[in-house]
This record gives sequence, structure tokens and C-alpha cells, in this order.
Amino acid sequence: MLRIATIGTSPITDNLIEVLNASSEARFVGTLSRDAERAAVFTRDHGGDTPFTRLEDLAASSDVDAVYIGSPNGLHATQALELIEHGKHVLVEKPFAANEAAAQQVFDAAQRAGVVAMEAMRPLHDPAFCQVRDALASLGRIRRASIRFGKYSSRYDEVLAGKRTNIFDCAMASGALMDIGIYAVEPMVALFGTPVDVVSGVVLLNEDTRAITGGAIDGAGTAIARYPDKMVELAWSKITNDDLPVQIESEQATLELDSISIPTHMTIKRRGKAVRGDAKATRTDQGGSVEDINLPRSNNTMEYELADFVYAVEAVRGGTPCDQAPAGPFGTIGDLQATTLAALALTDEIRRQAGIVFPFDAA
Repeated sequence: MLRIATIGTSPITDNLIEVLNASSEARFVGTLSRDAERAAVFTRDHGGDTPFTRLEDLAASSDVDAVYIGSPNGLHATQALELIEHGKHVLVEKPFAANEAAAQQVFDAAQRAGVVAMEAMRPLHDPAFCQVRDALASLGRIRRASIRFGKYSSRYDEVLAGKRTNIFDCAMASGALMDIGIYAVEPMVALFGTPVDVVSGVVLLNEDTRAITGGAIDGAGTAIARYPDKMVELAWSKITNDDLPVQIESEQATLELDSISIPTHMTIKRRGKAVRGDAKATRTDQGGSVEDINLPRSNNTMEYELADFVYAVEAVRGGTPCDQAPAGPFGTIGDLQATTLAALALTDEIRRQAGIVFPFDAA
């Protein structure tokens, strides 16, 4: 039985504890919050028995084997390093760290300590997304893709009202790219590998917000990732709603997906014989087909990442080197860490092109 504590009291931590309490392989110990009353109430209400108010106490606790880190992005790496130093396995909410260098530091520390350090990137553990990946082989030569995620955030309303929020704060390594765009960047890397290069453009929040955001920070953006034989458009936003589907185009077919973060439906449109164009408004071909596929669904897809994390930890406990521990359908812990690092290298470059600087970048 893996004893897991959590850091943070946000809705995402609620979701993690929901599947943790439903697991037969792990149990919830308690949560860490700087506010003692909040830590106690949150722990009690979620079925735990040991609240924490100091990271040092959590790290040193003999009643905790692993920690889910659901704190603001900017705290992930430092908290993970403290926990790893005390032998704790860590499951870190996406993005794993503020930048590639910080993530590498954590992964190196975990390897030396012989513990699991894994990013909580839901699609890479979701059977629905894995089915999408497996379908790509049937499409033929892929030439273009558009991976997008845009959802208007109530936190943007807070910024417009002059209030500080962790979601748009350079000191917390946040903004639209890091909070929601990572769901486009990292699945792209998982499906297609690391691109040759990336060119991007972002919509920065108005300059008059910078006193509360701590500097230039993005509300939306688009990037083009170039591969030797294909191009992938990435689009993200927290200041508009994006209602377009995810689309992967091959020379023979087009795959459409309703969502990149929690996919539930996939359509594969296979073209027939191309017909020479004319002045008609509609595209025509002969002998094409359309296949609608309902993907596996879960009420809470965090159950998959938790299960893979627990399985990896148990493998390490059994003597498997931590980087070789199996961690779900996208490979070992080492494989997932490589994907995390490649994705963060891309977000680093996109931020560089946009002039978005986090305090952690100079470390």
C-alpha cells in the first residue's frame, strides 16, 4: 500500500484525492497547506489523518511514501527536490517545472536517490489518447496536424479587475502556454517526437496588467513546429474559447478529435479518389469513408496517471532501476521524463521568442 500525501488544496488536488481514495493500491495520508486550519479541514474532509503545514515536516514524515505536488508551477521543482532528498517519490502536476533546466535537475536528483519522479500529464496515461496514437499508423504518411486547446479562464476576469492570481503570474511560472498550452505541446512530442524547430507568436496581456503579473505574460498563442516531413500547428488560449477540433492530416485520411486533454470521440475521414477541381463550392472525391469512434471514457482520468505512478513505484521497490520502471502505454519513467524535457525545451523557446521571462530562468 503506497501512502500518498498531497501539496495544495485546489480543485485539481480534489480530483487526485478522489481517485486515490478509490484505489486499492494506495491511500491518502494528508495534505500540506501553509494555513494550518485549511490543511486540517482539507485533510479531514478528504479522509486523511495527518495534515502538514511545513514542507520539511512532510519530507521527513515516516508515514508518507510519495507526494502529489499540486502547488503553483513555480514551486514544483524546489518542493520536489526537498522531498526527493528525503526519499519520497513524487508525482508532479503539469507542467513539471518552470523550465527544462529545473526539470532536469529534479530528474537527476530522483535518479541518484532511486525514487520515481513523474509528471501528471493525463493524456499520456489515458487509454483514449493511446487509441488515438494507435490509429495514426492506419492513416498513412502524416503531413499536417493542428493540436489546440483554448478555454476562457475566470482567472482572467480577476486580472481585468486588478487582482493578482497564480494563473497569470511570472513568479509562479504560469500564463496560458504553461497552464493550458502544455496540453498541446507535450502530446505533440509524445505522438511525433521532437520537432526540428518551432516558430511562435503570442498574445500578451495588456501592459497595464504587468504590475500584478510580474512582467510580460501570455493569454493566447500559436506555434508552428516543423518536422522533416510534416508541420504541426499548436494553439492555446485562456482569454478566448477555441471550438475547433484537433486535426491530424495524412495523404490518405484526416483524423479529428474532440479534445486533446480528455478525448472522448474520434472521427477518421478517409478520402476516395481525388476529382479534379472546378468552380463548385464543395470538395468532391469518389469512394471515401467516414468512421466515428467513441473512445474509452472515465469520470476522472487522473485515475490512469495515478495507477501508472503506483505501478512504477512498486517496480522500483522491487528492484527495477527508477528510469526503467514501466509507467504506462508511453513507456518507462525514463521515456516519460524525456518527453517532459523535450516539451519544456519547446516552451522555453516559445517564451524566449515572446519575451516572457520567469525568475527561475536565470537559475
